[in-house]
Amino acid sequence: MAAVAAVVAAMFLVSPASAQPASGAATPRAAQNNPYQRGPDPTVTGIEASRGPFATAQMGVAPGNGFNGGAIYYPTDTSLGTWGALAIVPGYTARCADEEAWMGPWLSSFGFVVICIETNSRTDGADARAAELLAGLKWLTTQSPVKAEIDPNRLSVLGHSAGGAGAIIAAERQPSLKAMIGLAPGFPGNGLSMATDRVPSLVIGGQNDTVVTPSYLGGLYATLPATTQSGFAQIAGADHVYYTRPNNVEMKLLIPWLKVFVDNDTRYTQFLCPALPDPSTVSVYQPKCPYVPPSGPTTPTTPGGEPVHAVGAGKCLDVPDQRTTAGTQVEILTCDGGANQHWTLGQPDKLRRFTQATQGPGQVP
Repeated sequence: MAAVAAVVAAMFLVSPASAQPASGAATPRAAQNNPYQRGPDPTVTGIEASRGPFATAQMGVAPGNGFNGGAIYYPTDTSLGTWGALAIVPGYTARCADEEAWMGPWLSSFGFVVICIETNSRTDGADARAAELLAGLKWLTTQSPVKAEIDPNRLSVLGHSAGGAGAIIAAERQPSLKAMIGLAPGFPGNGLSMATDRVPSLVIGGQNDTVVTPSYLGGLYATLPATTQSGFAQIAGADHVYYTRPNNVEMKLLIPWLKVFVDNDTRYTQFLCPALPDPSTVSVYQPKCPYVPPSGPTTPTTPGGEPVHAVGAGKCLDVPDQRTTAGTQVEILTCDGGANQHWTLGQPDKLRRFTQATQGPGQVP
C-alpha cells in the first residue's frame, strides 16, 4: 500500500486545499441526476439534425457468432462512461448495409452503440431474425472490440418488416431489453401478436403502405397489454420502404424513444407527450403518456469525500464506469464532479472511493 500511496502522492497534491473541486470544474447533470444521461439539453432543432453531439466511428463485423456479420457504429468519446446499444435487422431479402445502415451514424451520434446485422440467409423468417438480433447483442457486449464501451444492461432492438417481427419476438424472448422498435413489422396473415410483450415498444407504420397495411398494423398494436409502455405512429404518405431512406420524421420518434427507455433520460419525453413536435408529418399518433423508464426516475445524490486532482491541470483520479470491483484500474480524467471521482483518506496509505450507498465504498488496492 505504501507504494500505491507514493505513486498517487507523486502525481497528485493531496491536501485539504487541493482536495477541493477544481475552480470552474463542470458538474454535469449526468453525474448528479442520471448516470446514463448523455449530451446537452435537447431541442426540436437538435433531434431534427442528421447528426447529434457526439463524434462517431464505424467498423465492419465478420460473419459468425450466430449472424452474418454487419457493421458497428459507435461514439468515440470514452470519457462519459458506457453507452446503451441497439441492434438493427433488415426486412425479408434485404441487406442492412443497403437499407438501414444510414441509421447507424445518425443514432450513434446521439449516444448509442449500433450494430447493423446481416442475416444468415436473406429469406430467414421472423424467428431466425429474432435469434440473430439477440446473438448480435450477445457478441457486441461480450466479444466485440467495443464491448468495454457498452452497458450490457441497456440493450434494445429494431427491425423493419420481417425484421420488425423479429424484433417483437426478440423482446418476448428477452424481456430485459429496454426498448423495441418495429418499423412496419410483420405482414397480414402471419399470426404475429404482441400479447406477451413487456418491453417498451414503439410501432411505426406508413399511411400508404400496401404491404403492412394500416389496418393490419393497427390490429397488431392493439394486442399489446395495456400495462406495456408503448406508442403507435403512422407516418403521413409513407410506403413500405420509406424507412430505408434517410429521414428525420422517423428519427424524431426513434431518438426520444431510445433516450427515454435506454438512457432513462426523461428530458426527451417532451418530444413524445402529449403530442409530437410536428404533428403534420404523422397521420396517426397513439401514445400512452406519461412515459417513465421502468427503473423510475433517478434521485439526485451528493457524493461524499473530495476529488483528488492534479494542481492546475483540471484532471482527477477516476474509477471507470462507476465500478466497485476490487482491483479496478483507476484512470486520470477531466474532473466532472461524479461520485467515482470522490475519495476520502482512510487507514494509513489507503484512499477510499465514495460510491452509491447501496454499493459501499471502493478502495484503491
